[in-house]
Amino acid sequence: MQMDVKDIWLEIERKTEQFESLHLRENLDYEKFAIYSIITHSTAIEGSTLTEQETELLFENGLTAKGKPLLHHLMNTDLKDAYMFAMERAKEKLAFSPDFLKKLNALVMKSTGSVYSTPGGNFDASKGDFRLCGVTAGTSGKSYMNYLKIPEKINEFCENLNRKLNANSQSLRELYEITFNAHLDLVTIHPWADGNGRVTRLIMNFLQFYFKIVPTKVFLEDRAEYIASLRESQDTNDNSYFLKFMALEHLKTLERGVKLSSGE
Repeated sequence: MQMDVKDIWLEIERKTEQFESLHLRENLDYEKFAIYSIITHSTAIEGSTLTEQETELLFENGLTAKGKPLLHHLMNTDLKDAYMFAMERAKEKLAFSPDFLKKLNALVMKSTGSVYSTPGGNFDASKGDFRLCGVTAGTSGKSYMNYLKIPEKINEFCENLNRKLNANSQSLRELYEITFNAHLDLVTIHPWADGNGRVTRLIMNFLQFYFKIVPTKVFLEDRAEYIASLRESQDTNDNSYFLKFMALEHLKTLERGVKLSSGE
């Protein structure tokens, strides 16, 4: 039987209490390897073939995985740098701005971004420049908004999010839904030629670092459902599909964290 949204959040609250009672986030190694896992799944959603163990060896010992493409290693190391930067900025309670978003994308695309020459002008993906061309999602996929609208939409995104960051007395569900909606809103704008998925998941986690709540992992095995929930919310202009999916992913994140800590 499928859980309704209210029941999902009641279970999240119960599991959060259990998770926090274990004091896992006070263990620096646990937090570090949890972020490594989030990074591995995020890049895998975009095509990286590195496993969690291979990513750990890359980050901890500088060892590359035999037979795996260099591109996949670079995707992981660049995203790690972006996460480290974001975690530090979250401690500073940094306000959102277009320049901050560009910096995050520049870190994500540092090794793999390239210069594009388009009718709209030239832009450098390795510097986090917003796209000056049209983009679609996959073969025969949906077209994202006209690039001419991006600067205005990004300003609106930042202003709206900064207002939410300054609001008081928000429940656990409200905090998480701010982070999930930020992910949905930014990926719908799709401001870059590449790296949108990784950056929007990073923004979601950045906000969770900001709020000092447990970061949510989007699991590789749920990739199809993840994309379907995004498309459903975008096509219907109804965020409830994506919010429910992400609530379930967060519950799964908590359940696996508790299970891992117990050695199961």
